[in-house]
Amino acid sequence: MRLPHALGIAAAVVLADQASKAWIVATVPYGSETEVIPGLLRLVHSRNRGIAFGFFGSSGPAAQLVLLAVVAAIVAFVGWQLLRSDGNGLAGAGLALVLGGAVGNIVDRIVRGEVVDFLDFFLTIGGREHHWFAFNVADSAISVGAACVIVSEIVNQVRSKRASRPD
Repeated sequence: MRLPHALGIAAAVVLADQASKAWIVATVPYGSETEVIPGLLRLVHSRNRGIAFGFFGSSGPAAQLVLLAVVAAIVAFVGWQLLRSDGNGLAGAGLALVLGGAVGNIVDRIVRGEVVDFLDFFLTIGGREHHWFAFNVADSAISVGAACVIVSEIVNQVRSKRASRPD
C-alpha cells in the first residue's frame, strides 16, 4: 500500500465516522438508548467533551481550546509519520486508521464542541451490567490502528533480532 491508498483509508474513516454520527444525531434522541444485541450492545446518544474515556470532559472553554490544539498536534504528528512511512505496510495502514479517527473526532469538536458517541458494549455478570465507555467509529479506528502499529513494531523487532543473530 502506498501513501494515496493510506490517505484513502483515512478519508473513508472520516466519512464513515461523520455519516454514522449524523445518523445518530438525526435518529436517536440525546440520552436515549436502544438495545441492538440483548445483553451485549446498545445504541446510545451521548456526548463527550473530553478526550479518551471522558478525561478533561468537565474543563472550561480555555481548556477545551488547549485540548483541541493538543489533538491537532497529535494529528499533525501522525500525518507526518504516515508521510515518512509512505503508507507502507501494517504500520502505514494503522497510521491511516489513527489519522482518520483523529480527524473524525476533531471535526466533531469543531462543529459540535464535543464528540458524539453511540456504541455501548456491556456484559451482564451476576445481575449487574458492566459497561465499556461509549465510543464511535473514529474511536474504533484509532484503537485498531494503534494495535496495527504496535503489532508491526513487534514483528519488525523480531525480524531484526533474527537477522542480526549469527547462524
